[in-house]
Amino acid sequence: MTAEATTEGVVLTDTAADKVKTLLTSEGRDDLTLRIAVQPGGCSGLRYQLFFDDRSLDGDVVKDFSGVGVVTDRMSAPYLSGAVIDFVDTIEKQGFTIDNPNAGGSCACGDSFH
Repeated sequence: MTAEATTEGVVLTDTAADKVKTLLTSEGRDDLTLRIAVQPGGCSGLRYQLFFDDRSLDGDVVKDFSGVGVVTDRMSAPYLSGAVIDFVDTIEKQGFTIDNPNAGGSCACGDSFH
C-alpha cells in the first residue's frame, strides 16, 4: 500500500486511485471527483459517504492523487484528517476501506464511527 505522505486531509492509496479511475472509465465520465463526507447516522453516530460528484461547494478541500480528484466538504474535513482510503479485493472482502485515526471506535459493520 502506497500513499502520498501527509497527515493533513484524506489520503487515497494508489490501489484505490486505480480502482476509482477504472470505475470512472466504465461510466464514461472524466468530469467527476470522488467525494468523501461524514454524516450523522449509523450505529456509532457518524457515517462515511463515498460517491462520485460533479459539484464544487464553497469551502471544499480538493486533493489530487494520480489524476483522481478527492473532495471533502469543510464540515467533514476535520473528521477525516489523516484518514487513508484504500481498496481491497480479497476472498473475504471487496470494496473501499477507510482507516481513520480520528475514529474513537466503530461498529461491527464498519460503516459508522464515533
